[in-house]
Amino acid sequence: MASTDPTAKLLYFDDFVVGTVFMSDNQSIGKEQIIEFASEFDPQPFHTDEVAAEATFFNGLAASGWHTAAITMSMLVRSGLPCAGAMVGLSADIKWPLPTRPGDVLHVETEVLEIKALRSKPDKGIITLQSNTKNQNGDIVQSMLTKVLIPKRK
Repeated sequence: MASTDPTAKLLYFDDFVVGTVFMSDNQSIGKEQIIEFASEFDPQPFHTDEVAAEATFFNGLAASGWHTAAITMSMLVRSGLPCAGAMVGLSADIKWPLPTRPGDVLHVETEVLEIKALRSKPDKGIITLQSNTKNQNGDIVQSMLTKVLIPKRK
């Protein structure tokens, strides 16, 4: 597992190895944060109104999947995937098997599945990653398969 130490070595495409697992730091999610995000970006009652959310599919307040995705990206960039330079997303398949709830403490576990050099862009490569965002109980609240463009060492 990669260190979450900010002084840890940043990795280029050439440094990644299939099967390597990286783990992010933890992040707590509060009720106010869920409501604030949803009020602006996904204003459905099960994300914005604690009382109304009780009568919905979720049986209580749940974070928007897009909020969970944004939190995941933040954790990946800040502590979960020590990429040198930019990590440009090319594609993503996202699933939300369980809702993120107020009080959850999330972290991301990311495994390198595939590494592919590019003939058309010799200074970059594509890495396929499986990132699972888990709560404090180890339950997956988001599963994301992504292909990212990573710079090669110069």
